Amino acid sequence: MIQIDLTGQVAVVTGGSSGIGLATTELLLSAGASVAICGRDAARLERAEAALKAKFAGAQLLAAQCDVLDADDVARFAQTVSDRFGRADMLINNAGQGRVSTFADTTDDAWRDELELKYFSIIRPTRAFLPLLRDAQTPTITCVNSLLALQPEPHMVATSSARAGVLSLVKSLANELAPQRIRVNSILIGIVESGQWRRRYEAQAQPGESWEDWTGELARKKNIPLNRFGRPDEAAWALFYLATHLSSYTTGSHIDVSGGFARHV
Repeated sequence: MIQIDLTGQVAVVTGGSSGIGLATTELLLSAGASVAICGRDAARLERAEAALKAKFAGAQLLAAQCDVLDADDVARFAQTVSDRFGRADMLINNAGQGRVSTFADTTDDAWRDELELKYFSIIRPTRAFLPLLRDAQTPTITCVNSLLALQPEPHMVATSSARAGVLSLVKSLANELAPQRIRVNSILIGIVESGQWRRRYEAQAQPGESWEDWTGELARKKNIPLNRFGRPDEAAWALFYLATHLSSYTTGSHIDVSGGFARHV
């Protein structure tokens, strides 16, 4: 049960039609916030909107198709939010997936694509929503990042490098925007259940092997102390904390949501 009341506040969640973004949207709606979500896939966005409206009857929800790498798309999304709600108090930047590649097999175009996705999925929404956030009483920007930022993997060299850059970007934004009362933080996720992992399970699992058994065995092989994958709602709770006044004296920081997978102190 949510004990915090966000009635009257507006949250914006990019990549809000599935996974962590959808779970975060549910938490925010359950706390009374108005929420605007966006996603690239129109069909997935429509399904998410229908499910959310069925679960949260009467909730103030806006769903808009938007590619966060397209500046015009993001500008239109911000204007739509402004026209509908007149404000934005929380921006949750949640977009992107991992690229499996080593240095030897990562092309120049792949490097550019990965860096553009990880950086501009934060830069463009942040730039577009800053005018609304500056007018909010307790504005926040919260970003979904990966443990790869601090613990790079050689088979994900481009993603690891980009994620490290995002960690620095969040810190820089926090310092620059602090005088404007805008707090900026991030979460660092380890392995969290997702559609991408479901597809790997369907392709790799042995006949009759359950999702729980397959993911549990993989977690043990990767030496994740909790011996399982994280759930989207577990990452969402960390985002909720950082995006709301529960973390009112926290900025330029990150929360590790990796089930103990982190090896650094």
